[in-house]
Amino acid sequence: MTSLPSAETGAGQPSPASRAAAAALPLLFTLLGLVFASWASRIPAIRDALHLSAGQLGLALLCAGIGGLASFPLAAWIVARHGPARAALCGGLALLLSLPCIGWSASVFALMGALALLGAAASCFDVAINAIGAIAEQRAGRSIMSLLHAWFCVGTVLGALGGSAMASLGVSPRWHFGVLAAAMLPPLWYACRYLVTPPPVRTAAGRGIGLPPRPLIVLGLLGFCGAIAEGGIADWSGVFMQDRIGAAAGVAPLAYAGFSAAMLGMRLVGDRFKDRFGAQRVVAAGGVLAAIGIALALPGWHVGMTIAGFALAGAGLAGVFPFVFSAAGRHGPTALAGVATISYCGGLVGPPFIGFIAAAAGLTLALAILVLLCVVMALTALRARSLA
Repeated sequence: MTSLPSAETGAGQPSPASRAAAAALPLLFTLLGLVFASWASRIPAIRDALHLSAGQLGLALLCAGIGGLASFPLAAWIVARHGPARAALCGGLALLLSLPCIGWSASVFALMGALALLGAAASCFDVAINAIGAIAEQRAGRSIMSLLHAWFCVGTVLGALGGSAMASLGVSPRWHFGVLAAAMLPPLWYACRYLVTPPPVRTAAGRGIGLPPRPLIVLGLLGFCGAIAEGGIADWSGVFMQDRIGAAAGVAPLAYAGFSAAMLGMRLVGDRFKDRFGAQRVVAAGGVLAAIGIALALPGWHVGMTIAGFALAGAGLAGVFPFVFSAAGRHGPTALAGVATISYCGGLVGPPFIGFIAAAAGLTLALAILVLLCVVMALTALRARSLA
C-alpha cells in the first residue's frame, strides 16, 4: 500500500477512513490494468467478429493512440486546475464507458471511435493516478512507484485470465465488457472518494503542455521505447499465439497473462532493486532481458516456450514506466504529462506499426523489431542521468 498521510485512532491504530485512503490508489492502478488487459485479451475475438485484416486492426489501434495523445493537454489541465482526484474520477468514468462501446462496435469505424475514447480516457486517468503516486512517493521519502505499478499488473493478470475464461466459455466481448464496466463503477467511485491529495494548483492551469525540459526528454524517449514494446506485446501476442502457433481462443490470452504476471513479480521487488543498484542499471538490464525474452518467443516452437518468452519480456520491461514517471513526477504534473506525452507516442505508433509491418511481411518479423528496440532502450538508460 502507499504511504499516504492518515489519521489514527486514539489507540494508535489506523482509522477506517485512513485504511480506505491507503487502499484507494492501489485500487485505481488495478482498475486501469484490468480494463487494459480485458480489452487486449479479446482483440482476437473482436478481430474475427468484424472480419478485420491486420492492416484494419492496426488502423483501429492507431485511433486509440491518437485519442490518448490528443488528451494529454486536457489531462494536465484538469490535474492542475481541479486536482488529480477529480481528474482520476472523470478519466475513470470515461474509461469504463469505453468498454461497452468497444464490445458493441458493429463496424471498423465504430471500433475506431470507441478505441479513440478508450485512449483518451486512459491517458487522463493514467496521468492523474501517476501524479498522485508521485505525491505519495515524496511523502513516503522512499521509492514506492514500482509497487504502485505492481497493482496495475495485478489488474492486467486478472484481466488477461478473465479474458481467457470468457473466451473459453464462449462469452462475447459485448457482454464481457458490459458486465465488467458495471462491476467496476462502485470501486472507482469508492477509491476516488477517499483519495488523499493536495489542493489543486490553479496558477498552473493555463500554462498548457509541450515538450518537457531538455534533461527530461530522455525520460520520454525511454518511455517511448517501453510503450512500443509493452503495447506491441499486449495487442499482438494473442494474435501471434493464434495465427503463428495455432493456439485455441482460450489459450491465446495466456501469453499476455504470463507477460503481466512476470511484470507483477518484478515490480514487487523493483523499488528494492532501484534503491540498491539505481534506476539506470535496473532499466538497462531490463531492456536486455526483454530483448532475450522476445527473441525466445518468436520462433513459435511450443506454446509453453512462447508464453515463457513473453513472460521474460514482461520482467524486463517492469521497471520502465515506474521509474520514468517517478523521475518526471518530481518536477510536477505538467512535466509528468509532457514526459507521458512522449512516452505514449510509443503506444500511438507501436501497435499499428506492427500491424502494418505484419500485413506486409508477417507478424513474426514485425515483432522481431521489438528486440532491437529493447536493446536501444537499454543503451539509452545507461546515459539517462535524469533517471537517477
